[in-house]
Amino acid sequence: MAPARIVHDPVLRREPAAPSRQYEGRHVQADLCVCGGGLSGTIAAIAAARQGLSVVLIQDRPVLGGNASSEVRLWILGATSHMFNNNRYAREGGLLDEILLENLHRNPEGNPVLLDTVLLDKVRSDEGAAIHRLHRRRRVVILGRAPFRVGAEQRDEFGEKFAPSSEYGHLLGHSIYFYSKDAGRPTKFVAPSYALKDVESEIPRFKSFSTKEMGCRLWWIEYGGRLDTVHDTEEIKWELWKVVYGVWDYFKNSGHFPEAENLTLEWVGTIPGKRESRRFIGPTIMKQQDIVEQRFHSDAVSFGGWSLDLHPADGVFSEVDGCTQLHSKGVYQIPFSSMVCSEIPNLMYGGRTISASHVAFASTRVMATCGANSNALGVAASLCKKLGVDPIQLLAKDNMKNLQLELMRFGQFIPGYKLNDPEDLVRQAISIEGSSTFELSTLPADGPAKVLVRSLAQMLPLPAGPVPKFSVTVLAVEDTTLRVQLRGSQKPYNYTPEVILAEKKFDLEAGANQLSIELDVSNPHAQYAFLCFMQNDLVAVSTTLKRVSALMTVEHECDQHTDEDVGVDMFERWTPVRRPMGHNLALTIEPPLQAWPADNIRNGVPRPTKRTNCWVPAFSRNDRKMLIISWGSPVQLSKVVVHFDTDYDHALESVQRGHPERDIPFCVNKWRLVDLSQEGAEKELFMEDKNYLSRREAHMEPGASVSKIGVEILELNAAENVLGGIFEVRAYT
Repeated sequence: MAPARIVHDPVLRREPAAPSRQYEGRHVQADLCVCGGGLSGTIAAIAAARQGLSVVLIQDRPVLGGNASSEVRLWILGATSHMFNNNRYAREGGLLDEILLENLHRNPEGNPVLLDTVLLDKVRSDEGAAIHRLHRRRRVVILGRAPFRVGAEQRDEFGEKFAPSSEYGHLLGHSIYFYSKDAGRPTKFVAPSYALKDVESEIPRFKSFSTKEMGCRLWWIEYGGRLDTVHDTEEIKWELWKVVYGVWDYFKNSGHFPEAENLTLEWVGTIPGKRESRRFIGPTIMKQQDIVEQRFHSDAVSFGGWSLDLHPADGVFSEVDGCTQLHSKGVYQIPFSSMVCSEIPNLMYGGRTISASHVAFASTRVMATCGANSNALGVAASLCKKLGVDPIQLLAKDNMKNLQLELMRFGQFIPGYKLNDPEDLVRQAISIEGSSTFELSTLPADGPAKVLVRSLAQMLPLPAGPVPKFSVTVLAVEDTTLRVQLRGSQKPYNYTPEVILAEKKFDLEAGANQLSIELDVSNPHAQYAFLCFMQNDLVAVSTTLKRVSALMTVEHECDQHTDEDVGVDMFERWTPVRRPMGHNLALTIEPPLQAWPADNIRNGVPRPTKRTNCWVPAFSRNDRKMLIISWGSPVQLSKVVVHFDTDYDHALESVQRGHPERDIPFCVNKWRLVDLSQEGAEKELFMEDKNYLSRREAHMEPGASVSKIGVEILELNAAENVLGGIFEVRAYT
């Protein structure tokens, strides 16, 4: 046999090896450089580009999204906290909301690879976004000179009672996830040599392992809190790999998990998800008290609501619980002064690096909160260019008002602030009317009866003053007594039912009982009050299939408490049940509750707070559902902004947890704008079909002169039993 030959391409160039490999130099001019293409950096870049800036987004990973990406696969969460707290209607607005709704529409199953495509689409194809995406950076010298903190402060430094002892914590560690799947037949696993050998002795919480988790919810496979989480990432990753493969070996070969026989290991993360590294220092350092007391900030540009979520520094090898999560009674403001550097010009902090103590960071660090913060930074950068100022100068009173105005125009929600836009023509309208308006008088008993295995409450947006009469049907399996309470919150914009306004007891007979609940009490201030039916598993309450914007029920899930004084309130947590369950109660209210008037759409708050803040048309299959806005004289119209209801209470986790709907049922799917200036004649100005997003813009030919327009709801994403509303309409010349 002839020997094999190697044929060389005659045009192949052979040159001597260079003494050292040089990085390619590339000069790019831009208004804004965003360092890091995690979720925060991606949002900052898009926000700035939409405001007209040219942006360089520097990323050293193959995909965008950081911890949210397919490389790590952590869900995007923030103030909603899986809906396991009292922060109702707390999902972040702006670009974060847009991304989560887009992901829901394309990816209701929670596939992390598809989330990658959503983020990349936003960067590459967003309208007018001038974003240059570079893949590597050697160093960013300017950050090296910025002041920063690392690790946990002592309790007496900021008066934070929740500050951990040195035995408990220094830094929050990294985590690596894995996926498993059922192969449909028995599979074997031979562990690599580096796999952890003795899980039961090495991991104190080994009894918490479950094959039902598919690995990705074992977030407490965490390590690195005693190391340098910036420079020791590779060492931390190797230790986490040892743990993951050791855990899988334990599942497959210990004999304790016969249900794992058909399971195979489908995916293991190649890089760990980071929690904590450095926290840069700004004029304001967020502290525990800012979160727990919900302190007001005159320079608020964002908000948070995740728990104070501290982890033991020893992570998976710790003898104590994987975390201590303590919530505040509501969301809290985050100030711009925690995101800007006073020592280095033109430098802002986004993501996890904002100015915060270790304890406050435990809440502010999560991705949805970081994304909302970075949304603010992108808009701030555009205002800096417009005004010709350094970011630190935006803290001046007039500049800050401008920034907050631009943010709320952009869709950012800032608790405690209203959008009073001097350019909004709707504020000048002489009348705003609905073709019909929903009033809560009766909700029919056509839903499943709800057994009171937990206390159950109908949340009701009550005005200040006398409380109306309620009628409800309950079913008892035997004679018993039922307690009914009306509760409110100490702060009217919270949803913690801590104040008992009134209570009545009802003696029930076996069978159906019609309760007439008359409470001789006055509601002290406009708020969401809670009509509570206290736990009694002998009783079921009638429910309805009807769903209405800004109306929901919650259940008493648990009580927050600690064994020592750590500066956090003890209170009851009342949480919703997710759709398709979680029905409203079937009830009658006298006089009817008139909480959804048309004029709500110009009050400057595009989500429920202490009021519904939306217009909802009445239940009707045939009547038109139209908002009619009239001016005393013609106005020139070129743009209309409309904000629909996408259920801001829904957490919309981006991966791992699937969702029952592709689009939020309350959201308006098809709508249009019509010119009603001429009596008896209508002219369509704009129409959109297949919408699933919160905030929409209708653009018309410049100079359209109108004296009356209609915003018409043609179709919702839910075909029946749902009334979806409109939170906001703004119009501009």
